Amino acid sequence: MHASYTVLILIIAFTAPIIYFIVTARRGKELYIRPIAGLEAIDEAIGRATEMGRPVFFSPGLAGLTQIETLCALIVLNHIAKLCAKYDIRVVTTIPQYLVYPVAEEMVREAYVEQGKGDLFSEDDVILILGQFPYAAGSVGIMHREKVAACFYFGYFYAESLLLAEGGSQVGAIQVAGTNSTTQIPFFITACDYTIIGEELFATSAYLSREPVMLGSLRGQDVGKMIIMFLILVGTLMASIQVLAQWEYNWFRELLFK
Repeated sequence: MHASYTVLILIIAFTAPIIYFIVTARRGKELYIRPIAGLEAIDEAIGRATEMGRPVFFSPGLAGLTQIETLCALIVLNHIAKLCAKYDIRVVTTIPQYLVYPVAEEMVREAYVEQGKGDLFSEDDVILILGQFPYAAGSVGIMHREKVAACFYFGYFYAESLLLAEGGSQVGAIQVAGTNSTTQIPFFITACDYTIIGEELFATSAYLSREPVMLGSLRGQDVGKMIIMFLILVGTLMASIQVLAQWEYNWFRELLFK
């Protein structure tokens, strides 16, 4: 029974801020979102590609359309495509999943049309390459042929991550990666200039899309974590005081009746 009450308190402490900030965001109030260093690198990398007059490369990882990592990656792709359209440069995207391919193609197309640069979009810049290692080999080949100036890897990756990052490094591109795949994060940290780690990938999609529910949920989770950390510290302190008091009581009792 005591454990049930404890779990209930923790659930309320975590979910209440999320609900509150979602409602607040939907009312139009501006919410503070913690800064993410890798986001500033996106503008820097695209700026460099614009100066050099060379295209940008994007990979959404190997996960399917049903996984949240891919959806977050597509939001980032849409943002990058808008910036590329704004500065009149190409974004070359390779897709390893046939269900993701039409969605990614349409998002890139809409980004260029939204910026009034629909004529700059080419269907040949969104490329379907099936198979894990054929995808890695084909993507690296495209990096070299196109001489890309910036590479972005967002989504869920497997063993192909280091192959992609090394390929981008060989052509001298600025590389920004974002993944929650714990087994691949070390490779991206080693080979890329900037790496967005773990849950920051989901924060990135919320930050870029500015969608109220996502922003409110992100802000609420941050506050909920702070509340839970505070409760853990208070509980630890109270337990320590209780143990210390019991120890002093036993010591005094032994001393008195010895």
